[in-house]
Amino acid sequence: MANTAGRSSRKRAVVLSGVLALAGAVMTGCGGGARERGEVPGAGPHPQAARSGRVSVVYETATVAPQDRQVVALIRRSGVLEKSADWVNRSLTLPHDLVVKVTADVPRGVTDAVTQPDGRTIFVPPPFLAEIEKAFADVVKTVERPAALTAAQYNTDDLTVLSTEFIFGHEMGHALQRQFPLANLGLEEDAADGFASFYTVNEVGPGPSLAAAVLFDAIARKEGRPTLEGMSSDHPVTQQRAYNFLCYLYGSDPKAYQRALVDSGYLPKTRAPLCPQAWAMLDYGWWTQLQPHFSPAFTARGDGEQKKAQAQLVAQTQALAERIDEIRSSQ
Repeated sequence: MANTAGRSSRKRAVVLSGVLALAGAVMTGCGGGARERGEVPGAGPHPQAARSGRVSVVYETATVAPQDRQVVALIRRSGVLEKSADWVNRSLTLPHDLVVKVTADVPRGVTDAVTQPDGRTIFVPPPFLAEIEKAFADVVKTVERPAALTAAQYNTDDLTVLSTEFIFGHEMGHALQRQFPLANLGLEEDAADGFASFYTVNEVGPGPSLAAAVLFDAIARKEGRPTLEGMSSDHPVTQQRAYNFLCYLYGSDPKAYQRALVDSGYLPKTRAPLCPQAWAMLDYGWWTQLQPHFSPAFTARGDGEQKKAQAQLVAQTQALAERIDEIRSSQ
């Protein structure tokens, strides 16, 4: 993460190849696809699908090249893909099965994690995981540890696992949008990033957001000045995505992250005052979008979370209204 307060840092150049596709290029499979009529559950506060689809994670180890086996084993041991899958299986009623394939046997042109247009398959290529691992191997040697990450977390393996958890949350966001389908008020890529923050902040903690911000900051520095392709992509500009991840995290608990993110200069003071309301809107938005699809066992908890998120959004919007003149005059 860039330290905007001007703290000293070591060299930040990071060698990334396939990872750049995640940050700036239009990813294969990110476009929406046609859907047959009758796939969406019926109307009502909690419509139930005819059947509950399940998320499963498959490791096609026979396809993995020798140089990628170590990182695949790392991700498999961590269980981060299964953790996300289990949350969806417990919490939501999917209309279709969703298979997550960690495999080198991917569709033509796929070089990074992608979700198929029908939302029923997510591909996670081993070389893509290896690129993330290589990026962090350089980061931990050349980039000063951000204050928000503990010394125990600041190593190649842990950062690789945490950032993969966030990136997989992004792909799960795509899958949910396409399976249900959900209405977006903006670009689907923004919504997928939002789900990654929503899920990891609520269910995992700060680690995935922080690791993803470090990774995307490194990618942005490798990219250099924005290009026409980067500016015209359906993905936000890479460095902006890193700040968005930090903004949502900070907004979820400003008191907890004020010193590590804002006072330390990683999240600009011009952006920070807007983040509590931004997080509240994101949190309420995703709980509300998912509410019609809660599983019977999750309905009580989910409804409660949605109501809490709504109350928080009302409170944060009022707080922002009371401070908006002060915020504007200080920028």
